[in-house]
Amino acid sequence: MTTLGLGTAPLGNLFAEVSDEQAQAAVDAAWECGVRFFDTAPQYGHGLSEVRLGAALKGLPRDEFTLCTKVGRVLRPPAGPRSPSAFANVPPVDPVFDFTRDGVLASLEESMQRLQVDRIDIVHVHDPDHHESVARDEAFPTLFELRDQGVIGKVGCGMNQWQMLQRFVTDLPLDCVLLAGRWSLLDRSGAPLLELCTQRGVETVLGGVFNSGLLADPFANDTFDYSQAPPELLTQAREMAAACASFGVPLAAAAIQFALRAPGVATVLVGARSADEMRADAGYATVPIPDGLWSALGVDAWLGE
Repeated sequence: MTTLGLGTAPLGNLFAEVSDEQAQAAVDAAWECGVRFFDTAPQYGHGLSEVRLGAALKGLPRDEFTLCTKVGRVLRPPAGPRSPSAFANVPPVDPVFDFTRDGVLASLEESMQRLQVDRIDIVHVHDPDHHESVARDEAFPTLFELRDQGVIGKVGCGMNQWQMLQRFVTDLPLDCVLLAGRWSLLDRSGAPLLELCTQRGVETVLGGVFNSGLLADPFANDTFDYSQAPPELLTQAREMAAACASFGVPLAAAAIQFALRAPGVATVLVGARSADEMRADAGYATVPIPDGLWSALGVDAWLGE
């Protein structure tokens, strides 16, 4: 697992359409930058992200990268009018929640077909917020069985909340978790989960470290958690950007490196939709952070104390 990973929701046309060529270029740039961790899911672009990622990785040495996908949604033709999607111009299938054993097995088989691989290194149970019971009773046991058989590598869970993840880490033999948006310069609510994972030796992957755009550039983007940012958060983000500028550091660099410095964090995902974005994010991860910047941002200790 490399320090930076490529999160491929944008390659599934998240918010705006991306061409096949742009997707290929983004993955190529990630590889050139040393990224060897690639995260996807059936939900992303209704399968489009997996198809594009599989095509982009084809021909690269399989043993040299870590591939992560998710279960909990199967892609099926819509039975009626289609619901709105955050993904543009998607294939004629929609994600349907299914955390049953049969759903997990079908999802994983279909993902491997789209990705053009015969094994997945990490499989997360994806967003079981309203399906905790069936995830515990069927999804996780199925993945643990596949892990024991060597069909998949590690078993984890990916969510935008930390509380249920904390319960799963406490009760289940997870290898890793993916926490999105709850450990960032603006939202440090996931600290209890990070502490527990460190104690248990559970690897943590962090996503959403820009909180869906606000921490990338709060003067050009006012999106927080996929919605318009509340005025107080927009003000806070702009104050952080000004503090970073006074030290000669882009806010995006501080956002990525703040996530990387938390104990137990194995990888931070960046969601690049182009080669230029990928190269910029890789550069942000290595920008020197001057003494005093973390204090100026109010996050001097890793837990933000």
